[in-house]
Amino acid sequence: MKVVDLFAGCGGLSHGFIANGFTVEKAVEFDASIANTYKKNHSEVDLIIDDIKNIDNSGFFKLGDADVIIGGPPCQGFSMAGARIRQGFIDDPRNYLFKHYFNVVKEVKPKIFVMENVKGMLTMQNGMIFEEIMNIFSNADMLDGQPYQLFYRVVRTVEFGIPQKRERLIIIGTTIENVEFDELWERTKDEIRRDIPSFFNLVSIDDAIGNLPEVTSDGKIANPIPQTEYQKYLACDLEIIENHTQTKHSDIVNERIKQVKSGENFTVLDEEINSVHSGSYGRLSWNEQAPTITTRFDTPAGGRFIHPTANRTLTPREAARIQSFPDDFVFYGAKRLISKQIGNAVPPKLSYFLARLTKNILSFEQ
Repeated sequence: MKVVDLFAGCGGLSHGFIANGFTVEKAVEFDASIANTYKKNHSEVDLIIDDIKNIDNSGFFKLGDADVIIGGPPCQGFSMAGARIRQGFIDDPRNYLFKHYFNVVKEVKPKIFVMENVKGMLTMQNGMIFEEIMNIFSNADMLDGQPYQLFYRVVRTVEFGIPQKRERLIIIGTTIENVEFDELWERTKDEIRRDIPSFFNLVSIDDAIGNLPEVTSDGKIANPIPQTEYQKYLACDLEIIENHTQTKHSDIVNERIKQVKSGENFTVLDEEINSVHSGSYGRLSWNEQAPTITTRFDTPAGGRFIHPTANRTLTPREAARIQSFPDDFVFYGAKRLISKQIGNAVPPKLSYFLARLTKNILSFEQ
């Protein structure tokens, strides 16, 4: 079962498919620094480091290259073409990222594609962008006579045993006829429960990161003994795990952090904090879940990302745990780049479910 991963990032979406026996034949990532993390964690994949607009019609992708195409075009590229003209939507240069995802699907003609994006895509431009995307992929004329049957859901990662309140839109298209999507969705959950009984259990911050020791200057720590089912799920056999280093803040910021107790935020500070985030300077609670891990999880003003008890923001390893990355997954690059990789990634545990679902859809053909 061959996969192509577009907009691959550090590899969160690929990870779940590889864990389910799929072979990621090719992946595309524009940012060379982020691609370095992907390559070092998935060395077997043919990774293309280039802008997708340079390769989607270059002959690199061919009919039958993959059974499945996965990826999420960044939503910043979406805009309305106007006047409900489908070809116009594709031709609008502001939509080039989506256009090239579409072009690769059209060229390769996979049996299934899986697109992940922000929940807000449903309501962008009063829902017209989402409607346009659904129309394009079901338009036989635009796909050489091979339209896709489309399904979509908004998923809450907390319901997949991930300790954060992240919500994402999943769009799945398939050329396999008469797929009973809702039935396969529930069947997939039942199958995973049989294999991994704790998979969908509610996970707290304590369940996720409670066994991690104090930070180190180089981020390397002795591999801690897992104490919870979630920690066991992410555990590895390495003696040392990495990326457990804290961000250094100014004295003013450190003083603010010390004043905030578990569950509180900037509103308890005796000063005016200018931030667009309502959770600014928020401290996490051990027995709850985190908000969405963003690319600014190392910044107190960026949201509710202060450790439940330590006077610091989350380390990359803690954020990776909350994103459901396994402990042997190492992130490379500068601090800001690593935060970007983790915050933008599809949680591997969600990807694992989507891969199992994809496998069930493929089996429906037989």
